[in-house]
Amino acid sequence: MADDDGAPSQPLLDLTAGQVRRAVDGWHAVLRIGSVDHRIWSRDTPVLGASYAAELPFDGDLEARAYAARRLWRAINGRAPGPAFHHLSKQRRERLSAAIRALDAHSAGGSYRMIAEALFGKKRIPDRAWKTHDLRNRTVRLVQGGLALVRRGYRKLLRPGRRNE
Repeated sequence: MADDDGAPSQPLLDLTAGQVRRAVDGWHAVLRIGSVDHRIWSRDTPVLGASYAAELPFDGDLEARAYAARRLWRAINGRAPGPAFHHLSKQRRERLSAAIRALDAHSAGGSYRMIAEALFGKKRIPDRAWKTHDLRNRTVRLVQGGLALVRRGYRKLLRPGRRNE
């Protein structure tokens, strides 16, 4: 099938009831194309067979949004979507995991000493000089990092290489 300008039309996306959800901010859909899930948001109710355009605000997330839009366009056209926007290093994944674990323990009432013992092992925690020990400071920073992720910082995971936002 071809559009009026002679270009082949895009295949219809499968927007079955199980993939589309309404929320207070609009409609959210997860489109599985090949082996990749693409998350779509629309202000208005999605209509099967309608033409859609990507709206990309010129803000701090433009690069990530443009990359995601390109991956979706490639998938719709039967092409490999390409690599993900970025990959977290093993060290970054381990730090994020430790921050979330530290925050969970802190939220459950655990002291910094108890959290440090769970994260780093009881043998590494000194009996004396705990208040000035490096692992105490590191534990405090992990809890603060976990709190920052919960408050708004989780979005930074989408922005590789950018700091202090």
